[in-house]
Amino acid sequence: MSIAGQYAVETDPASIPANMLAAVYRGINDVRLETVPVPKIGAGEMLVRVHSCGVCGTDLKKISTGSHSAPRIFGHETSGVVVAVGEKVRKHKPGDRVVVFHHIPCRMCFYCRHKTFAQCDTYKKVGCTAGFEPSGGGFAEYVRVMDWVVEDGTVRIPDGISFEQACFVEPVNTCMKGIEVLRLEPGETLLTIGQGPIGIMLSVLAKRVGAHLVTSDLYPERLKIGASFGLGRTIDASRQNVIERIRELTEGRGADAVILAVGGNALIRTAMDAARPGGRVLLFAQTQHGEAVIDPAAVCVEEKTLLGSYSASVDLQEDSVRFVMNREMDLERLVSHRFALTRATEAIDLAAHPQSSSMKVLIQPGASWAS
Repeated sequence: MSIAGQYAVETDPASIPANMLAAVYRGINDVRLETVPVPKIGAGEMLVRVHSCGVCGTDLKKISTGSHSAPRIFGHETSGVVVAVGEKVRKHKPGDRVVVFHHIPCRMCFYCRHKTFAQCDTYKKVGCTAGFEPSGGGFAEYVRVMDWVVEDGTVRIPDGISFEQACFVEPVNTCMKGIEVLRLEPGETLLTIGQGPIGIMLSVLAKRVGAHLVTSDLYPERLKIGASFGLGRTIDASRQNVIERIRELTEGRGADAVILAVGGNALIRTAMDAARPGGRVLLFAQTQHGEAVIDPAAVCVEEKTLLGSYSASVDLQEDSVRFVMNREMDLERLVSHRFALTRATEAIDLAAHPQSSSMKVLIQPGASWAS
């Protein structure tokens, strides 16, 4: 599909149907394609017709663990076209191509003043919905964007930038926040464990800071993709011991910093052991509560620092938009699979059970009307 073809979109509000298709979460590992009403918008809100929505690991965990009540419509890495606006909306108009953040903080509370935006009560109120309890809504044909997100969390997509490239703005923001939390300095050696789309984005952003990168993954195919982005020093975890190899590369010390970009708790101990005494470890993908094995002496005696980073930072919104819209990274190359909304359950299943050939999975409700 050409980029030019993606711009030829019908935006006549009269053409908006009463009902639409959506992938509805009904319980643990139970997502069904259903017909639901198109959301109604208020005076300060707008309706966006979804073109592309990335399948995110946090959505997958909610679906697989039942951590959230049902029914819901997930999906928050959303790009599309504005088709209707409320009477009080001035920033956007029908026909605008946009990418939407689903969380925006109040900027005034205790947590916002301390720059811990993800803990803000307003931030935790999802500002986009395709129906039911607001949960992002990108796995549907249309999404309602609420007033505070219309004002502060909706970004116009420039001409020449595809919907696919644009839908990476939110995940890039989360990665930028992680790199900021890690406080990387030029010349430091960073080990990134996991080279899925998030791991590669984290690594590219760390290299941008001036860190010396080493990456590891169980899939050699993913390491090759990372190498195509300039991430050439790799550890094939299917054949090499990651801890031994990173120590060989660092005169026996270990990495100055380690990012764990693999979900679950199984590799936390590996990440801790791969860091040098006095080093830092960032847990990036461990968004599920549960028991984990951590050596307390590694923190106390070896003075290693364990850090966490969750969700996006409003302070980095402009930086992430520039990075994506200026194509500082060709993020479309991370997309391995594209599914029509009618195949959303297949998309979710593939993303939940990644293969050596799978990277970023997109659900594209609007691929047909924008082609």
